[in-house]
Amino acid sequence: MSDTVETLEDLNTLNGETGAVADATPVEPKIDEFGRAYGTGRRKSAVARVWIKPGSGKITVNGKDQAEYFARPVLQMVIEQPLNAAERRTEFDVICTVKGSGLSGQAGAVRHGISRALVAYEPGLRAVLKPYGFMTRDPRVVERKKYGRAKARRSFQFSKR
Repeated sequence: MSDTVETLEDLNTLNGETGAVADATPVEPKIDEFGRAYGTGRRKSAVARVWIKPGSGKITVNGKDQAEYFARPVLQMVIEQPLNAAERRTEFDVICTVKGSGLSGQAGAVRHGISRALVAYEPGLRAVLKPYGFMTRDPRVVERKKYGRAKARRSFQFSKR
């Protein structure tokens, strides 16, 4: 390569641009024929399939109301966080199925799925939800048990006699 690039303007002219920033193509919403957007959420070993559609703000988990399925108020708060951050709490109905893990992992999976479904419905909300960490899948999972150990890391009790 004989040309050396020393400034950003040289780099733009090398790419064939005249110094103007290339327009980013807007992301299209992904909405199915029923007017719903879909998002998959994962946390620990729980997997949640989430659909959102315009409605009154009702959240249904595995065919039950959210207050019935997630009895603890903390878990209800966790699954409402993305809707509250996006200020869309009463605009969308959420229907989700979740399996695996325990209630805490399932609530985290539903939160992740709601966030991804919101971004599929309104791509502009990604900038709102990303700083709160709702778009990131929490990678922490249970460590496997090793042989020669009582649990993953705990060793058996030592006895001199």
